Amino acid sequence: MTSSLNTEFAARGVLTCSPARSQGKMTPYSNCYAQRSYPMPDEPFCTELSAEQQALKEKEKGSWAQLSQAEKVALYRLQFHQTFAEMNRRSNEWKTVMGCVFFFVGITALVIWWERVYVFPKKPITLTDERKAQQLQRLLDMKSNPVQGLAAHWDYERKEWKK
Repeated sequence: MTSSLNTEFAARGVLTCSPARSQGKMTPYSNCYAQRSYPMPDEPFCTELSAEQQALKEKEKGSWAQLSQAEKVALYRLQFHQTFAEMNRRSNEWKTVMGCVFFFVGITALVIWWERVYVFPKKPITLTDERKAQQLQRLLDMKSNPVQGLAAHWDYERKEWKK
């Protein structure tokens, strides 16, 4: 029942634990961690304590007024992996993503340039400026589309475009 519950939580992204949990022995630093949406993990961050950490845990049971600020921080770090400020801190992952995007855009541009230079045939003769001018003159001579097309904007008496 518990393993199916843990996989259900892991599928929803609430709790992530290492497979060592099902083997009966936890690693000293498990993969269980707090998230902003689920800040209290089921288990402490550090489960196997050194002698110094065990002494600090015993001191924790007394008055917290006797604990120094450094000891309080050390106790917090035994329980939790990150503070909320550390969880909310922006990462620099966007730089890596943008670097990869620009790298692949550059590679694509080089491939397109290579294809234009070495793969595609030269432009057909009909796309030269001289041929385009001849095609335009032929359309005007045929008076094609005289209502709204090119012939409507051409003055045949003066041989220039209407203003």
